[in-house]
Amino acid sequence: MQPGNLVRITRASIAVPKDSIGLIVKARLHEESVDDWRTYTLFHVQLVTDTKLNGTVRRYLTQDLRLIS
Repeated sequence: MQPGNLVRITRASIAVPKDSIGLIVKARLHEESVDDWRTYTLFHVQLVTDTKLNGTVRRYLTQDLRLIS
């Protein structure tokens, strides 16, 4: 997944229901050193909904998104 991809959100959160649609606007790779190195990508997704959240940007992990072909 990369910026510009259309995605479906697979996990419900506050005010954002499961199966909402959004557009990836930014992807950032994070690295943490707690006990060992962990890396993960955090996606900034602009919501495309018919509610007042339209245009809001939320952050999601890879496992919370599914690419729409």
